Amino acid sequence: MIHTKRLITLFFLLIVAVSCKVGENYTRPETNLPEEFYGSEKLQDSVFVGDEHIASINWAEFFQDSTLNSLIDSALAGNFDLQKTAKQIEIANESLLQSKANFLPSLNSNPARFNREYYSENYNNYGSNRARRNHPDGVPKTLYTERLAYAVTLQASWEIDIWGKLRWQKEAAQAKYMQTQEFKKAVQTALVSEVASTYFNILMLKSQLTVAQRNYDLSKNTLKIVELQYDAGENTSLAIQQTKSQMLRAKALIPQLEKAYVIQENRLNNLIGRTPGALEFKGVLDQLALDHTYTTGVPLELIQNRPDVAASEYELISTNARVGIAQAMKYPSLTINAGAGLNSMALGTVIDPISSGFALINGALFQPIFQNRKLKTNHRIAIKQREIAELDFRDKINTAVSEVSSALVNIEKLQEEYEIAQERMRTTTKGMADAFLLFESGFANYLEIINAQEDALQNQLDVVQLKMQLALAKVELYRSLGGGWQVDGE
Repeated sequence: MIHTKRLITLFFLLIVAVSCKVGENYTRPETNLPEEFYGSEKLQDSVFVGDEHIASINWAEFFQDSTLNSLIDSALAGNFDLQKTAKQIEIANESLLQSKANFLPSLNSNPARFNREYYSENYNNYGSNRARRNHPDGVPKTLYTERLAYAVTLQASWEIDIWGKLRWQKEAAQAKYMQTQEFKKAVQTALVSEVASTYFNILMLKSQLTVAQRNYDLSKNTLKIVELQYDAGENTSLAIQQTKSQMLRAKALIPQLEKAYVIQENRLNNLIGRTPGALEFKGVLDQLALDHTYTTGVPLELIQNRPDVAASEYELISTNARVGIAQAMKYPSLTINAGAGLNSMALGTVIDPISSGFALINGALFQPIFQNRKLKTNHRIAIKQREIAELDFRDKINTAVSEVSSALVNIEKLQEEYEIAQERMRTTTKGMADAFLLFESGFANYLEIINAQEDALQNQLDVVQLKMQLALAKVELYRSLGGGWQVDGE
């Protein structure tokens, strides 16, 4: 009865001890975010007027381009950075499983142990007397058998989580695991954006090559006319030289664009995880449609949508848990050890559970007293690291809000610039056509047609580039809002 009461009392004390958790539970810091993004009112009224949040849709629905979506599918399957990130998640998961196992007792076995100790003749009288008894044929002159034992044992050790150290370790490991999940999302978001950006660059170069080739052909026709006029005595050799120079400038643009095209192809192949090679693109930049009826949401949603912001918060959770671990290390730790097995001084009787069986149980309470200020220093360092992590979390949020605001303004102003460039292109194209007709009729000289062609060429190239920049700006808005990692609307 007395033993039962003692066991109940000990169990109760263990329960109370386990509930004594030091440290502070994590609470999200105040972010003081605005209610809406700066610079988005005009854009919200003109383009993003829907009810569905941009970042909540998957990339296939956002881009609506079968070629691009196929490239992204290939990149998600073959990109090396994404595969490495997946391995990092597996490593973090192993650490999490280890932290959960810390709550369980450790168990070790010694299936067979033989121990025999020898001592000198002058070691002690006990050894000498025992040696004489064990050696009827004569006592050795140098070594005496002092101890002989055979054993089969099973040991267990269990650290009682008095101050919550093990729970804090589990929370830190779980936060690290979730952080790696967010890292993977961040890598995927960046990858989707990179593939889309490279694809749009290729479409831009493809369109610019078409413009450059068309302008080169037009320059050749102009040179023929000037040469005919020279043969008729209506122009000088200077006209031929300047017209030919303008044609060669137009021709030189073609290999420049072809070089840039191949470089972008190689970049795209690398993102996909392939070796360099030609890629087939059926898309045309002029047919690219990225006008959607979605909303940007509110800044607070960035914490859930942006992987880098979420990863920063998990880092803050992890550092907060490490503060609890460092604080718990300053207090006593209680370890319970138990063992059971068989032991005997004779090999023939060691396997007899009745006569050779033994068991033991003990507890050890360890209290660090003087550790050269190490425990106090570790605790204070952990607190400072938590403060740094909190500042990093706030910085990530501010950066995210700033990126979204900048992306909104960028889209709005690029749209205005694109509309102006289109109007100017229509003007210069008409001017070039009129100049060519006048030139053929003899009412305009070669300099006027050269200037008209160069002006039209530059404006056509500018319109193509602005179209590409507008597409990239919308991709950047999609990324900055936290989109790009969702699959099937998850």
